[in-house]
Amino acid sequence: MTTKEVWTSYSDDLKNFILSKVKNSEIADDILQETFIKIHTNLHTLKDLNKLKSWCFTIARNSVLNYWKTTNQTFEIANFESETNITLNNHTEKDCLRGIIQSLPRKI
Repeated sequence: MTTKEVWTSYSDDLKNFILSKVKNSEIADDILQETFIKIHTNLHTLKDLNKLKSWCFTIARNSVLNYWKTTNQTFEIANFESETNITLNNHTEKDCLRGIIQSLPRKI
């Protein structure tokens, strides 16, 4: 698949995704351009074309994150949780105990 085919297939979806994160059309266009530069230069490294769309969105998400980092602006990470599965292993003894108690059979 060529970069032009990727552009034709996914550019609108990627722009809408980026725009939903930055809320500025001009900035979204810049980030979209950066995203497609990365896609173009790394397309040959993609081994499974079935993962092309998710790969493109990962690049776009990382480009948005890079934008926020370079501009030293704050952003809500909750906006990215739907695209990224983050699991935290912060639990206490109380959390474990709650699960054990809930799994006990009911008294008859």
